[in-house]
Amino acid sequence: MKVYALIGSSGTGKSHQSALVAYQEGIDYIIDDGLFIGNNQILAGRSAKRENTKMAATKRAIFLDPEHASQVKERIREIQPQSILVLGISERMITKILSRLELPAAQKFIHIEEVSTPALIAKAVEIRQKENRHVIPIPTFALERDFPGYVLDSIKSFFRGNKGNPSAIRHAEHSIVRPLYSTLGNYYISEQVLEQIAVYETEKMEGIARCNRVTVTYNRKGMSMSMELAIKYGARLHLPTLLKRAQLEVKNTLENLTGLQIYHINITARRILPPR
Repeated sequence: MKVYALIGSSGTGKSHQSALVAYQEGIDYIIDDGLFIGNNQILAGRSAKRENTKMAATKRAIFLDPEHASQVKERIREIQPQSILVLGISERMITKILSRLELPAAQKFIHIEEVSTPALIAKAVEIRQKENRHVIPIPTFALERDFPGYVLDSIKSFFRGNKGNPSAIRHAEHSIVRPLYSTLGNYYISEQVLEQIAVYETEKMEGIARCNRVTVTYNRKGMSMSMELAIKYGARLHLPTLLKRAQLEVKNTLENLTGLQIYHINITARRILPPR
């Protein structure tokens, strides 16, 4: 199975351009926002657009729910597609989706800037910010049952040529929806909350006395965190293993609770406390 990835920031028009990319690359199936799509219909999954909050939508998009992931995995095994296009906001998100669905690593990463113009990307971002309109790459008739009251309009696209048949003309229809969470406003998670979660997760671990300092920073790749710990001395203490376990515990808990993309977590043992 060949896996392709289409990457672009939220609202830049990935779903709109996915049919063009799939056609040009000869890809038959698409994974987008929690859905497994093929032949202009939903084959498995649940759309993140149906969730009540952005946090729940993020978890849905990366298949964090085991039952959701299992349903899509089973359908993929049943169909055995030769190629799949996976949509995501970053290579890290793509890797996480592929891992959850037990798919091979992506052979080709395509960025939205390669298939869309700056003007189209800017227009897509403006529409998302002002009107909260989202695109799902299947026809409206295939959505009406699963998205009652969500569907706003449809988009019809025509494009010419692919690798196998350069002169062919392809027609595609997308649906515009407005998710429920887009009408509920935005949510914010303070850095203090993130720090408290990290402190709680580390200080409850055997071998860690306390967390002395937590620093949270953000960049376009996601959130980064630095932590300084005081470690309890023990004859059987293996420091690298303990710090690695603490790093994974904090990462998994933050991602599960907040839906944030954790870029990296740096953990440093500043002190080793002797036994009382």
